[in-house]
Amino acid sequence: METKSSMYLSLLPLWFLCFIIINLVSSSSSTRYDDHIPLRETNEEEDVHFPKNFLFGTASSAYQYEGAYLSDGKTLSNWDVFTNITGKIADGSHGKVAVDHYHRYPEDLDLMEDLGVNSYRFSLSWARILPKGRFGDMNMEGIYHYNRVIDAILKRGIEPFVTLTHYDIPQELEYRYGSWLNPQIREDFEHYAEICFRYFGNRVKFWSTFNEPNVQVILGYRKGTYPPSRCSKTVGNCTRGDSEIEPLVAAHNIIRSHLAAVSIYRTKYQEQQRGKIGIVMNAIWFEPVSDALADRLAAERAQAFYLTWFLDPVVFGRYPREMQEIFGEDLPQFTKDDLKSSKNGLDFIGINQYTSRYAKDCLHSACEPGQGGSRAEGFVNANALKDGLALGEPTGVDWFNVYPQGMEEMLMYATERYKNIPLYVTENGFAKKFDLSRFFCRFW
Repeated sequence: METKSSMYLSLLPLWFLCFIIINLVSSSSSTRYDDHIPLRETNEEEDVHFPKNFLFGTASSAYQYEGAYLSDGKTLSNWDVFTNITGKIADGSHGKVAVDHYHRYPEDLDLMEDLGVNSYRFSLSWARILPKGRFGDMNMEGIYHYNRVIDAILKRGIEPFVTLTHYDIPQELEYRYGSWLNPQIREDFEHYAEICFRYFGNRVKFWSTFNEPNVQVILGYRKGTYPPSRCSKTVGNCTRGDSEIEPLVAAHNIIRSHLAAVSIYRTKYQEQQRGKIGIVMNAIWFEPVSDALADRLAAERAQAFYLTWFLDPVVFGRYPREMQEIFGEDLPQFTKDDLKSSKNGLDFIGINQYTSRYAKDCLHSACEPGQGGSRAEGFVNANALKDGLALGEPTGVDWFNVYPQGMEEMLMYATERYKNIPLYVTENGFAKKFDLSRFFCRFW
């Protein structure tokens, strides 16, 4: 994703008004639609109803919405620390208060009920539940808070979709051992996940371990625009890091942490609680910039270095072939226990799909300097422009073009690659800048 550290983190101005559609895509479906009818051509008076089992809702994340950043026993998260560093956020804003969802969740949930949505996807603050990770006690005030939130959601007839971590972790884990660059974090995530299953799993039927770990790794360890702000000096404004190797290490530890959490859920909680567990990925559809074989292969590599980088190990127990060919021995190896877990590594895949890109080969073709296409990116230049024309309709955010075909292609690609695994569209939307609004879909 082309998100940069110059993003606006505050509510002024806000970027998106969007609703999140959560819909099951059957793996047995083979229907393809070539006619994309613009919304403006539909009959506004047409009475349209969703099927009874269709979930339509909204989404948030803890750091983005909650505020109350040091209230009731919570300690600093990595995002609390990051946004407090001068120059990391363009306007100097932060999430210390945000929209104060921590205190105002009842009225926020009333708004959702009035809107008629029947699902709410939100994340828990790891630092609110385990302020010092496994090196300290549980914060029962955090447990009580989320119990009240979940009960209030269910009281309004809304289905809770809970994400264990949406980019934010206790800063304690960064200080102690370097967080996702250290295999120790698997033990911390496993411990955290089990606490959440134990206290909330009797009411939560949909769990996501991570939200967009591909974005978290790329921006945190390759470009350095997210915490912990690590990258090579040739890539970004970082004081430390290795943009080629560290993303591989961080991704590997995230994948192993996901598998550990799923294993605990399946062996100790799932049968009784009867819930489902998966992972949510950011998904970009990559169109070849030309019909040349090199560009078509580049589009496949782009997916391997973005989406299937995380999903293939969870589903198949191995990294994508394209990554193996380019990185070779630099790719971390999975243990036998990891591979055993990966045979049953998830119940569903969440797809966050906003935009699409052209993919241009940089492995066998020359690419302009500074335009991507490095080894760490699979030697692919991903760009929204072709001959000066954008792929899809430009919006109020420069990295975000509306290309409806990309949603269809992405879902069909994932359905065919990961057969028999349900897909949920966990985020999508239209980007537009607003001066004032409480409807704020995502700044990440």
